[in-house]
Order: sequence, then structure tokens, then C-alpha cells
Amino acid sequence: MVHRMFELVEPIATVTFSEVPNEAFLALGMRNYWDGYFAGRAAPLGLAPAEVVHAVFYNFADGEVARHIPWVWGKITPQEAIAVRERGSAAALRQRIGQLADSPGLVRAAGLATRAAVSAPTEGRALYAGLRALDVPEEPVARLWHAATLLREHRGDGHNAALLAHGIGGTEAHVLLALSLGMRAEEFGRIHHLPKAQLAGVVDGLRRRGLVDAAGGFTDAGRQTKERIEALTDELAAPAYDVLTAGELDELIALLEPIAAAAQEADD
Repeated sequence: MVHRMFELVEPIATVTFSEVPNEAFLALGMRNYWDGYFAGRAAPLGLAPAEVVHAVFYNFADGEVARHIPWVWGKITPQEAIAVRERGSAAALRQRIGQLADSPGLVRAAGLATRAAVSAPTEGRALYAGLRALDVPEEPVARLWHAATLLREHRGDGHNAALLAHGIGGTEAHVLLALSLGMRAEEFGRIHHLPKAQLAGVVDGLRRRGLVDAAGGFTDAGRQTKERIEALTDELAAPAYDVLTAGELDELIALLEPIAAAAQEADD
């Protein structure tokens, strides 16, 4: 159930990273996509320095955050970025899901998802805690997006803890994800831009630990480590749903399925 909720929440929350919100940030002086990404996603942390954002986000290579934070705060305040992100994300979600945006099922899903999203413990989850401090939108589509984002970042904070517990750094995590998708590290979009020597060094480090083989693929130990991390991530995400009865969770999943499918289809 918990992993299924992740699969359904992800395409709803990640409309944030699509064209409509991006265009809104560009219109306010952002230089590129990543300026808007960092302004919007880091805004709940306030005027945190790049070092703190880097630590909380976990999976960006050294120096990547500092190219955008604090530069973006000279163009927009965190409060403004939060508002731009919410408006743009709600507009993008409404555009993607069409008539479902005005359905009674979406209103019910937004209510159930919000109950779960504001019920989880915040300890050790900095980004989730920052989002919890924000007002919950009243408009149903924005409310559903906000709830999905809370649940996604709650899970993400837990995933970072699971990675840390297994000694897997941020760039290493991307390498393992690439391998689990059947891709070589240098083909994976989030890290293919890194200098070849830097990326090779990360892969070599995983090879020395017995997680990657000579051909650059998973060893059995590497695959098992990835599976343990994912299982622990699900376990750490579970408390968000304790507030819902089994029947309510089943209902929420059923309500989210067509919405998530429509959002995913538009993205594809």
C-alpha cells in the first residue's frame, strides 16, 4: 500500500517541475530551469545557505546548489517563490487531468490525502517540516498537489536517511538508480553532465565496495543493497498513512489512480 501511494503521488507532485511553473519562474527573472527548481523547492527552508540546501536535498553534486542559491533570492523572496510554485503547479495539474479537476472524486481525494500529509512526524525531516509550516490551499486541485508534495518530500527525507544509513551518497544513489533502470551511469539524465573523471570515480568507489561489477552493472550485493534501501524507505514513509483507516486508504488509492494516470500520460 505504501509503495503504491508513492507511485500515485509522484506524477501529481512532480507537475511542479513541468513547463507551466518553469515559465512562471522565468517570467520573474530566473535564468534557467534550475533557478526556478531551487527557488521553488528550497523556499520552505527560508533563506537557508547553499550548504544547508545541499545537505537537505542530498543528491546534488558538490557546487550544483551554489550556482543557484542564494542568487535566486536576489530576484524573488522565498514567500513569493512558494506562491508562484503553488499557482503554477495547480495550473499544470489542472491542465493535465482535464475534467477530473472538477470531479467530486478529486475533492474527496484531496481531503484524504491532506489528512495523511499533515499527520506524519516531522522529526529528522527538514524539507517536510518546512512544507508543513505552510498554509494548506483551499482550492481542491491546489490542495491535492500540496498534499502530494508533502507526502513526496516526507518520503524523500526518509529515503535520504535510508541512503545515509547504508553509506550511499547522493551521486552514488543516482548511479544505483540508473543501474536499477537498466542504464549505465553515464547515460542517466541527473548525472550524465558530470565530468567523466568525477563520475568514473564514483562508480569506482561503488566497485571497491563490491556493489558494482567490472562491467559497470550491479553485483548481487549491490542489488540487495538497493532493495534494502527501498524497503526501508517504504517503512519510514508508512507513518503518514496511519491516520487513515484501511478502508480510507483503499478509497484514496482508487480515487488517485485515474488522476495519477492522466498526469503521467500527459507527462509521457
